[in-house]
Amino acid sequence: MSGELKYKRVLLKISGEGLQGDNSYGISSERIGEIADEIVLAKQAGAEIGLVVGGGNIFRGLSGAKIGFDRASGDYMGMLATVINALALQVILEKKGLQTRVLSAIEMNQLAETYIRRRAMRHLEKGRVIILAAGTGNPYFTTDTAAALRAVEIGAEIVFKGTKVDGVYTADPVKDPSAKLIEEISYGEVLENNLRVMDMTAVTLCSENKIPILVFNLFKKGNLAKALAGEKLGSIIR
Repeated sequence: MSGELKYKRVLLKISGEGLQGDNSYGISSERIGEIADEIVLAKQAGAEIGLVVGGGNIFRGLSGAKIGFDRASGDYMGMLATVINALALQVILEKKGLQTRVLSAIEMNQLAETYIRRRAMRHLEKGRVIILAAGTGNPYFTTDTAAALRAVEIGAEIVFKGTKVDGVYTADPVKDPSAKLIEEISYGEVLENNLRVMDMTAVTLCSENKIPILVFNLFKKGNLAKALAGEKLGSIIR
């Protein structure tokens, strides 16, 4: 079955909001189970998967800044939120039979391994899913940028941005029913038009290293496996 894969090693970025499902806050057990099922199918197909998860379902650094926190402290709190999400994903994935490792950019030995590039790649080679937590370990960088950076470091062939929408649209499809899906777009167009697909640093990093970004709906059953097989879905940035 692995012969059917277009992409063997991928970096999947999941937003923190993606874990909260219909809840206004926190982690939805139903939603995290659905995401885990998609990852199980992808592993069964032979993919090597690195995950980067956001923390916006628990805390956002920028929102902390609005209520008086300094930005760096808020960002560090957001990084800790990603560790909570990473540990939750680990538990559910392992209950479903996968081997995983959480690697944190901030050292916390009781909870996770410290991120070391060679160690991360070794885990992938051994068939483990790696869950890369705590962003880049630095304030002022988003988890989108962390996803792009880790993709480059581990030699991922593509960044999958798993979202709640089907891809990049000409306008907000929720507000504008006439909005059309853009099936393919260049890095330059994303940057020039300031399209909020991923932050500008992440898009630039992918552009410089020639790593395509696929934006697709992770919450439609089977979409991750289809994306790995190279089936036409979502929006590709390259």
